[in-house]
Amino acid sequence: MTMTYDHLGRTGLKVSKLGLGTMNFGWVTDASTSLDLLDRAVEEGINFVDTADAYGGPQSPDMEQGYGLSE
Repeated sequence: MTMTYDHLGRTGLKVSKLGLGTMNFGWVTDASTSLDLLDRAVEEGINFVDTADAYGGPQSPDMEQGYGLSE
């Protein structure tokens, strides 16, 4: 399958129609696996990565690092 791209508004940027969500990176998915997934996404042509810093808040009250862990 070949990756397809669309323009991002009127910015002139082209982004892949598929994106990689990183909600669990650093929390459920360890750093090594997260990097492997990012590498694979790039190899497949994905250039759109969702790195929101909150995803609705901490997943547990004892989370030491708080928001932004997936970044």
